[in-house]
Amino acid sequence: MTMLDKLRQGVITESAESTRELAAGLAAILPPESTLALHGDMGVGKTTFVQGLARGLGVTQRVTSPTFAIYSVHPGRQRPLIHLDAYRLENEQQIESLLLEDFLVSPYCLAVEWPEKIATWLPDGAWHLVLSIEDGDRHKVRLK
Repeated sequence: MTMLDKLRQGVITESAESTRELAAGLAAILPPESTLALHGDMGVGKTTFVQGLARGLGVTQRVTSPTFAIYSVHPGRQRPLIHLDAYRLENEQQIESLLLEDFLVSPYCLAVEWPEKIATWLPDGAWHLVLSIEDGDRHKVRLK
């Protein structure tokens, strides 16, 4: 079974580190221009997942939630990671003023937390991942 097949069924992770490892493995198979829409409630591990993506893309900078900065750009060995947290955006028109397109130069990986806030702005080929908490510390990651 491929990683994508497993993600479609839903993968349970036992710790933050195993969530990062899962994301690092996914980074290795992403197409050159990838957008990941990370759905889930606050505290389900979206930023932890992005930290794993960063590791898989060869990012050496510390990755934290860009809630107040809205987005951050992390250069990586394979390609840059653009981490967008749309939580504070009040409408989709605000994304245009961020000039985010200037950083979406091939190849790239864009990870979006709270994608429902900017749903019509996301590219058609975005990968939608749903993160949730299962039984306390166990988390689930599922590709829609």
